Amino acid sequence: MKKPAPTVPLLAIYKLFFGVGVFSFGGGLTAWFHREVVLVRGWMTDDEFFSGYSLAQVLPGVNSTNMAVYIGQHVRGAAGSAVALAGLLSGPFFIVIAAAIAYNRLVELPGFTAAMSGIATVAVGMIFRLGMASAKDSVRHLPSLLVLAASFVAIGIMQWPLLPVLLVLAPLSIAAAWLRGPPPVRKDKHE
Repeated sequence: MKKPAPTVPLLAIYKLFFGVGVFSFGGGLTAWFHREVVLVRGWMTDDEFFSGYSLAQVLPGVNSTNMAVYIGQHVRGAAGSAVALAGLLSGPFFIVIAAAIAYNRLVELPGFTAAMSGIATVAVGMIFRLGMASAKDSVRHLPSLLVLAASFVAIGIMQWPLLPVLLVLAPLSIAAAWLRGPPPVRKDKHE
């Protein structure tokens, strides 16, 4: 019998999302969420995380805020969602205000543009790693691999709009997952 996962303190949720919000520059937040929530803290499994990631991609709004709400809801319900979102947004809110005031001076600093380019490159690498992690099960199943490749070509190369591609490929992806059957049961880090 699986014992229930320990309750995650709201302060721990706030601290995690505040830290990610403050120290993430140029994107890559979802990759950071995955690392912290699944790999480091074990609050969620890969399957739980990537289910939320899929949902965050198709819902309106910013993916990182959608993920914060999903993760917070998963680990502590409505209060967890509110705390995760507040943590994610509170630090950057004040940093952006301060940066907007100081922007003209920051641009004049030697190396500022290079530093921003370097940070953006790291974010792209984190997103690439997240893509590889989310695709690892798809490459073992030909129909899923075909949907993955079609998505990449349609959106990444052909630059087709997301919604029509999603309306065509989502049913195919669901059918492929249905044919594949349920994922194997994995040991949770809480056990």
